[in-house]
Amino acid sequence: MKPLNASAVTQPYLDIHPEVAQALAGHQPLVALESTIISHGMPYPQNVATALRVEAEVRQHGAVPATIAIVNGRLKAGLTEAEIEILGTSGRSVSKVSRRDIPFIVAGGTTGATTVAATMVIAAMAGIRVFATGGIGGVHRGAQHSFDVSADLQELAQTPVAVVCAGAKSILDLGLTLEYLETHGVPVVGYCTPWLPAFFTRDSAFKVDYQLDTAQAIAEVMHAKWSMGLHGGLVVANPIPEASAMPRAVIDAAVEQALHEVQAQGIGGKESTPFLLARVCELTGGDSLTANIELVLNNARLAAAIASAYQCLVRQ
Repeated sequence: MKPLNASAVTQPYLDIHPEVAQALAGHQPLVALESTIISHGMPYPQNVATALRVEAEVRQHGAVPATIAIVNGRLKAGLTEAEIEILGTSGRSVSKVSRRDIPFIVAGGTTGATTVAATMVIAAMAGIRVFATGGIGGVHRGAQHSFDVSADLQELAQTPVAVVCAGAKSILDLGLTLEYLETHGVPVVGYCTPWLPAFFTRDSAFKVDYQLDTAQAIAEVMHAKWSMGLHGGLVVANPIPEASAMPRAVIDAAVEQALHEVQAQGIGGKESTPFLLARVCELTGGDSLTANIELVLNNARLAAAIASAYQCLVRQ
């Protein structure tokens, strides 16, 4: 197989943090982390503290973290603490960057926080195959009228990165999200569960495509898929820890109210998800923020284990 860091050589817009570069050169396991969760997903200072905790969790479990963003027009695979602090204090004034936005932020020399889709793009450029996040985007409720479908799903169809998440965000239409992924050949793997987690809750009314119970088994699927030249990534759905899960009735009620407010205020596009998550946090008295932090840490642990197992397979 081609060395994981071969693509990085041909990327003149990409800066790789020295720790990440050393890991790539030494064929060590790496885990990509997104930055939208810092700027748009949580309030300051919890966002910065969580970002640093997630990086520490990855290191503690045997992998090297690479938080992804665009800083002053440069694609970044790995951030300094100072750069994470800037994203956290700037909050939503920082651009939220998906695939379509990358060339504009780069050409303009500005700073942007990367969504799941953009993080996958930059991680793949750097040669990183495993990515931990909170939850993926998906098909929004009412998409039959709005056509509001997250770019995350199309990115999963074409970019070879495994995304470890707590399922799709509960504000979405989970059934249609699974249908979209199936149509585009993206497998959804449940880690130790046959059910699709719904972000704040451990399950939903929908089943995953495959249940796998070890990081090794997931890594073997990744290795087989990409060794055969099959395009795209895969979703690894990791349920939120039971102690941190929230009652489905509480979350459903908060989501329904938040969705009503989105429609009433005419909020749409890439601004809808940050608004909805912030309102759900407010409506649950902050409980959903605590749950969000715990599920991201949980995903970082699993991602590190998968990255370690995958790297062992690549070395063989």
